[in-house]
Amino acid sequence: MQTIHNYDFSGKKALIRVDFNVPLNENFEITDDTRIQAALPTIKKVLEEGGSPVIMSHFGRPKNGPEDKFSMRHLVSHLSKLLGVEVKLAPDCVGEEVKKMAAALKPGEVLMLENLRFHKGEEKGDEEFAKQLAQNGDCWINDAFGTAHRAHASTAVIAKFFPNDKMFGYLIESEVKSLDKVVKNPKRPFTAIMGGAKVSSKITIIENLLSSVDNLILGGGMTYTFVKANGGEVGGSICEPDFLDTARNIEKLAKEKGVNLIMATDVVAADDFSENANTKILPANEIPEGWQGLDAGPESIAKFKKVIENSATILWNGPVGVFEMDKFAEGSKAVGEAIVKATEKGAFSLVGGGDSVACVNKFNLTDGMSYISTAGGALLEYLEGRELPGVAAVRGE
Repeated sequence: MQTIHNYDFSGKKALIRVDFNVPLNENFEITDDTRIQAALPTIKKVLEEGGSPVIMSHFGRPKNGPEDKFSMRHLVSHLSKLLGVEVKLAPDCVGEEVKKMAAALKPGEVLMLENLRFHKGEEKGDEEFAKQLAQNGDCWINDAFGTAHRAHASTAVIAKFFPNDKMFGYLIESEVKSLDKVVKNPKRPFTAIMGGAKVSSKITIIENLLSSVDNLILGGGMTYTFVKANGGEVGGSICEPDFLDTARNIEKLAKEKGVNLIMATDVVAADDFSENANTKILPANEIPEGWQGLDAGPESIAKFKKVIENSATILWNGPVGVFEMDKFAEGSKAVGEAIVKATEKGAFSLVGGGDSVACVNKFNLTDGMSYISTAGGALLEYLEGRELPGVAAVRGE
């Protein structure tokens, strides 16, 4: 398999699939360029080696062909500034004019193709569309882990037109390596912390993790479905009555597999979902009507910390409370700090999923984690044990 490390980019047009689906404000200014920053090492590698990057990405969710608000033109000047090179913008992502622009690129020049999703063929995984895209480059680099779970034209189907000239970019390579440390070859003890509101959205991941973890900490809103399944009182806490049997099955499976399943035994309960609510510490299974559990209590936090700090591999996906409100952030903050402590002692820690990443950023714990994943859906599907089309296409699987 070719890699970005051993490929000769000199004089080549490198077609790079990135994920530049960044947020803009009402003035079309980028409000968070994390995804663009993440792709820079790969783009710079091609430039430094005398190649010409041809960059392609989706942006937003255009429904009916080209729309100015979803044009890549809003990103060109920012990318030019970051690269120190004037990035040219193609009028489309396929077609004769685009092909000519790509062919005319000199070493060190950069071309950005227009939004891939202006064409229905992208999301349909249309082979003819993929073939037309492929005509814009001599090699194909997939560096968009965020869309690696989609079998789209630019993320997977295009690979067949580059049988000997396809590779991962630095970002996707590091994502896959880091995830494999957790999924395929974890050092033990291995602890996963799964938070979030609903059991229903995490069932497959939890079931898959039970085959590999030593400890599984379940936190956040999903706690109360388990409490209810065991006959406890949850008051007005978030709960999924249709998933009580699922919760019981997860507990049974954990027991069968010898996994230490840990959940909050005490919680910070509130009489309203707001910063101004009255709060009290209650047993997790004794929350009266009119009250709801919004964070882990001190006894639970101490228990979580002890397990985390003695782990060698840690995966964190989802906060254990409503961390957006300072009043209910203590549990999630403590989990983050315990992960940092374990990492300092030599553990490998991976944080993934939007809310967990936002939580780590809020408490300035980013530098203390081994790896922070940029992906949402792709990360979750990888943890579920599914094959990602964008990864398999490069590996030739």
